[in-house]
Amino acid sequence: MPVVLVILLLCAMGCSSPRSDWDTLAEARVPRTEVAAAAVGERIVVAGGFVAGGSTVATVEVFSTESGEWTAGPDLPVAVNHAMAATVDGTVFVFGGYLDDDSPSTGAYRLSESSWETVAPLPSGRAAGAAAVLDGSVYVFGGIGPGGLAAEMVVYDVAADRWSSAPGPPTRREHLGGAAAGGSLYAVGGRTAFPDGLAAFESYDPTTRRWTSQPPLPTARGGLAATATCAGHLVAAGGEGGLGTFAQVESFDPTTSTWRTLAAMPSPRHGLGLVAVGPTLYTLLGGPDPGLHVAPTTESLTLDNCPA
Repeated sequence: MPVVLVILLLCAMGCSSPRSDWDTLAEARVPRTEVAAAAVGERIVVAGGFVAGGSTVATVEVFSTESGEWTAGPDLPVAVNHAMAATVDGTVFVFGGYLDDDSPSTGAYRLSESSWETVAPLPSGRAAGAAAVLDGSVYVFGGIGPGGLAAEMVVYDVAADRWSSAPGPPTRREHLGGAAAGGSLYAVGGRTAFPDGLAAFESYDPTTRRWTSQPPLPTARGGLAATATCAGHLVAAGGEGGLGTFAQVESFDPTTSTWRTLAAMPSPRHGLGLVAVGPTLYTLLGGPDPGLHVAPTTESLTLDNCPA
């Protein structure tokens, strides 16, 4: 194969921008992939997933962005992979995921000081979707339900401990990224079948209950993660596809409806956790190669556009 073509193929996986801005942090105690992650204060909770060999686990670990150390957290009540997580008013919640028999779970839990408490179960099982928070409610969208690709979005009212339904993203898909920014929800990327990733990018207005198409994700991919930043932007990172795992990190500004490329991750991964704490972006665990591969990798990137 010509050298130029080899370089182009490698760059498709994320060598278009420098990686020197990233910091490598302490590794997690238990390497995993297909995890759920959410931040509360200076702590990042990483729950469930696969371990090497393919077992589904209930493992929870907590990373302190202040000390840079990992500690063990209380196990989930049930082992799940491909679950969804979100934080509401200082409390971390975990929803759904695949059970070890590959069926999507209806389980929903909130983390207290030392244990997980059961809350109202999802109306139906859901896995490999996304969760985001608006006005005290958690929106769970995309992913796989009992009948395949989920069409409906389900909404958890935390105060009432009650679920309702709303229209799901027009592009049905799983292994997508999702976040809330500027009063809207965003569903980004994903896939309908491996290895083909999607560039679909759609936003949801909870007032009108309508989804709107947005400028497509520059790098089509599934198995990625997304989060909102302190600047009100949406960041999409990682993923997997036919060429391998992705290092790309791309940021969307809702005020200008434009994407820009950030420094690529030093360690390309899919099935990772992605959260922002203050001006810092964290990528946690995930698979370094397509399929069932695991890593303890933790890396961070300081963003340059957060308010002072």
